[in-house]
Amino acid sequence: MSDHGLTHLDPLGRARMVDVTPKDATHRRAVARARVHMHADTTALVARGAVSKGDVLSVARVAGIQAAKRTSDLIPLCHPLLVGAVLVNFRIEDTWIEVEAAVDTVDRTGVEMEALTACTVAALTIYDMCKSADRSMVIGDVALWEKTGGRSGAYRRAPRDDEAGSDT
Repeated sequence: MSDHGLTHLDPLGRARMVDVTPKDATHRRAVARARVHMHADTTALVARGAVSKGDVLSVARVAGIQAAKRTSDLIPLCHPLLVGAVLVNFRIEDTWIEVEAAVDTVDRTGVEMEALTACTVAALTIYDMCKSADRSMVIGDVALWEKTGGRSGAYRRAPRDDEAGSDT
């Protein structure tokens, strides 16, 4: 580890991939969430399946799954992992769609980046499929909500006051 506590820097401050070979493979899981904020009429179109490009949430789910499996191709210092399971689900509210991605593996390093990548790419796919109806959409609130497994143990994010009801 570098003097700054950043594991992806060597003692000279250069980027490096962390050596995980001495670690034992264990079950690891991560859950991430993102929101796509949009006009209420756009969420209604998605909910009715009336977006001209097709079934928005089905396509976004597949995009998220694919993204989780390709994370190490996108994030330079991520290890390629054998992803055991990816679940991508959605919650539609009046002016936003929440994306939740859960990723599981049995490996030597965690799947936080895979979960974050899955929910972000699913959110981008929602944006892509709805942009003809609403170019003012905003993707935000991307966060790791929980992780289990590994040496650092479990983590669970506490919701902020403005996120009431998000932890269901």
